[in-house]
Amino acid sequence: MSKFKIFSIALLASAVSQAQDLDQATKAIDAEQYEKAKSMLKSIVQSKNTGKASFLLGNIYLTQSVEDSAKIFFDKGLTADGGKINNIGLGQLDLNKGDAVSAKAKFDQVLKDLKKKDIEEYVYVAKAYMNADKPDYKSAIAVLTKAKAANPTNAYVNLALGDAFYGDKNQNEAYSAYRSAYQADSSLIRAKMQLGVLLKGAKAYTEAVKAFDEVVGLNANYGPVYRELAETYYLWANNVPKTYTENIQKALGYYEKYMSLTDYSLSSRMRHADFLILARDYKALEKEANEMQKLDKVNPRIMRYLGYSAYENGNPDAAITALNEFINKGSNKVISGDYFYLGLASVKKSIGADMKTVDRTVLASGIANVKKAVDAEPSLANALNEIGKKYFTEKVYDVSAAIFEIAISNPNSKNFLEDNIYYGLAAYTVNRNKDLKDRDVASLQKADLAMDAVIVASPTYLESYLYKARINGSLEKDDVMAATYQKYLDLVLAKGPEEVTKNKAKVTESYNSIAAFYANTDKAKAKEFFNKTLALDPTNTYALDSLKLLK
Repeated sequence: MSKFKIFSIALLASAVSQAQDLDQATKAIDAEQYEKAKSMLKSIVQSKNTGKASFLLGNIYLTQSVEDSAKIFFDKGLTADGGKINNIGLGQLDLNKGDAVSAKAKFDQVLKDLKKKDIEEYVYVAKAYMNADKPDYKSAIAVLTKAKAANPTNAYVNLALGDAFYGDKNQNEAYSAYRSAYQADSSLIRAKMQLGVLLKGAKAYTEAVKAFDEVVGLNANYGPVYRELAETYYLWANNVPKTYTENIQKALGYYEKYMSLTDYSLSSRMRHADFLILARDYKALEKEANEMQKLDKVNPRIMRYLGYSAYENGNPDAAITALNEFINKGSNKVISGDYFYLGLASVKKSIGADMKTVDRTVLASGIANVKKAVDAEPSLANALNEIGKKYFTEKVYDVSAAIFEIAISNPNSKNFLEDNIYYGLAAYTVNRNKDLKDRDVASLQKADLAMDAVIVASPTYLESYLYKARINGSLEKDDVMAATYQKYLDLVLAKGPEEVTKNKAKVTESYNSIAAFYANTDKAKAKEFFNKTLALDPTNTYALDSLKLLK
């Protein structure tokens, strides 16, 4: 009997120790200290081979997008004590493959025999729906609603419900669920942090920072709150441009703090690299990519970071090499940004050192990749404005026109009007000094349409009429040219004498061009307009010489 008691106590001690180890690993996961959690869980799996440890370990690998390793541990956990829970992980893998039926069958296997008060499995099933490549928040809400019916005040159920409602864009219900979670368990600091996340999503950046600072006050070593602060300052910088310089530096500083409190593993460095791309800190990105190479020389994703940073740091050759290696080797998950940067690097490489000669073959290849990227992800067109203007300023007008032609393919771009103006100007400038037979009529016609788009959107924008008139002059559509110059004049004259004086050169250009149009058909009309020029500019040579010819 005494031996049985000793044996029972030993089993109990082992169970308590295992539960404590799992609890510590779960806390490390919540703190996003994934490498620490992986080390703890691997130790449990090797010594005790528990199903729960394998499941948590597989989930970490899913978070880090390493599905092969995740499946290995889920499969291993199935045969261990308490291994049924691993069906949830395998179900998420099914969801990632688009097989919702198979996933639900696996989830049902786990949920069917649960006791009324068991809620952990419901929470993990809901998280699987939310964390899948294509999240299904409504299914997560349905699962959690069942759990809440049995456990209405459970903090973890309410926390997960908050995440599900937030993902389903139901701010009010999300707030209520997060608040309930924190009220039920004030040690559940993530629930309080998520209240700040709601404010961040509502663009209430000042209030969000205040909420996150309260979390820092409760636990200054809770890493995820610094990631949220970094993301808040990043969004603040981009949505309030006048704060950009100050807030982007705060964002970068808080992300470094987040890294210091989590880990500097390869997966963490990759998350950091993704943030550096958002923050446009390409010097730091290049440094981080080189550090990652020291950890793993063969990981293909590092080539992406090296490619992006090489382009932004002025090394198009290195960017082309790195991105071609990433795109063309293996089965890497290629995104639109990869083609975008490869294309931009090729465009930059196509321009000679003299900023005049252009390698047409390399340019065409680059433009094709940029277009491919924007076709797949139209929001990338937003970034082309700055690039196109740079080439325009450098007087590489044909390259600028090619960039802006892609930019205006997205009518929802935030720079759509300005992009149309620059495209029209660049295309016109390329053709302005060419003989008629050498002009690119197609590009001039597109430039004319670009000006029409500006006029429709902003009918009082003076320069659009001026540019449209010039473009039609190059197309030798003299009637359209004259009519458009007249529209320009009507708008300027309606603004009064000060506006006319301010735009004297453009006004006399308009008068002279209209006069030239009438010179062969209506000499009286032509003289009228030349005299209007001379009223503004008595020494205008073109008007004076033309009037002599009309006598």
